[in-house]
Amino acid sequence: MRVVLSTYGGRGSVEPMVGLAVRLRELGAEVRVCAPPDEEFVDLFAGVGVSPVPMGRPVRPMVASVEPGSTVGLAQRAAELIAAQFGTVAAAAEGCDAIVATGPLPVTAGARSVAEKLGIRYVHASHQPIILPSPHQPPPARRGRPMPPGVTDNRELWERDARNANEMFGAEINAHRAAVGLPPVDNVRDYAFTGRPWLATDPVLSPWPEGSGLDVVQTGAWIRPDDRPLPPGLGAFLDAGAPPVYVGFGSTPMGADASKNMARVAVEAIRAQGRRVVVAHGWAGLDLIDDGDDCFAVGEVNQQALFTRVAAVVHHGSAGTTTMAARTGAPQVVVPQGADQPYWAGRVVDLGIGVAHDGPTPTVASLVAGLETALSTGTRARSRTVAATIDSDGATTAAKRLLAEIAPNGRPLPT
Repeated sequence: MRVVLSTYGGRGSVEPMVGLAVRLRELGAEVRVCAPPDEEFVDLFAGVGVSPVPMGRPVRPMVASVEPGSTVGLAQRAAELIAAQFGTVAAAAEGCDAIVATGPLPVTAGARSVAEKLGIRYVHASHQPIILPSPHQPPPARRGRPMPPGVTDNRELWERDARNANEMFGAEINAHRAAVGLPPVDNVRDYAFTGRPWLATDPVLSPWPEGSGLDVVQTGAWIRPDDRPLPPGLGAFLDAGAPPVYVGFGSTPMGADASKNMARVAVEAIRAQGRRVVVAHGWAGLDLIDDGDDCFAVGEVNQQALFTRVAAVVHHGSAGTTTMAARTGAPQVVVPQGADQPYWAGRVVDLGIGVAHDGPTPTVASLVAGLETALSTGTRARSRTVAATIDSDGATTAAKRLLAEIAPNGRPLPT
């Protein structure tokens, strides 16, 4: 059986697809991947023996150059992504049995259209729940499309969101559909999601509420297998003293001044707790603030190994970092910068495994207060308890389910 994975976005959209690709191949499937051409993403897939087909522009320079909330260039970027689905992904999907797509609506609506044209199975995968319509939560904001003030009914807000999606992407999607002989769709968002989207999050860390109206399939988080050793210098640093506190903001970009301030505040606050520091560069460009021997800077690193050796994790609140910290039992201080990050910060607080900072710009005093709670005996014990409940292999669950769904009649289910 052959499966195409189509993904576009930051690390949180790409890395889970690496985990799914690994498990699908282990179960005997042929996997083709269409992903952004950023070198670090190419390397992620190369590390598991997959050569991805480049799709769209590199993500990192684009997100670093786009003003938060700005709509400049948005229509062009959406058109490019839609065209890539009908071009790059359609070519990759010839002779395949299924397409699994994740990312923004131009990607997923285009990917479903390709699957419809080819007559193959399509799965919409989300790695965080807030984009899925539910009466229990409001929709996230779309660039240039603020919701009217005073409207608080979530159902009405989701209806408005669907209209916004149609206005933003409907004409472009339907033009491409017409060109390949497909009829127009009148609800781009719900067409892309389907009535049965897959939610690749852990059901303890991120439960999907009952009564949403969607038949959501929650598989557990798709975690990339990672057995890389820690760099020798980092290993020596960890061995030389008590467990440090990790600080990293993943693929969330920051300006140079914001990056320097964040690094300074974090290091000073952690030192105030008598702790050493591991600073992860990431897309934020965090770095050491001096040459003190109590700090160590890292680039790409095996978080699964590192987080088992830290006292706490200070981070932005992405799905991937939150899940990894929860899975390894590391207490968390979440400093959400936007998007789905406030949601994950809230879940950390709800589970008692850490602290959510109020606002995206901490001071030394506010971060000290957060660290005091995160490093407390109660939070550390609760973090270990929750870690034991986190599903470690949602990617295998998803891979088995997908192959069972597309298997010919009578074929045994994967074991």
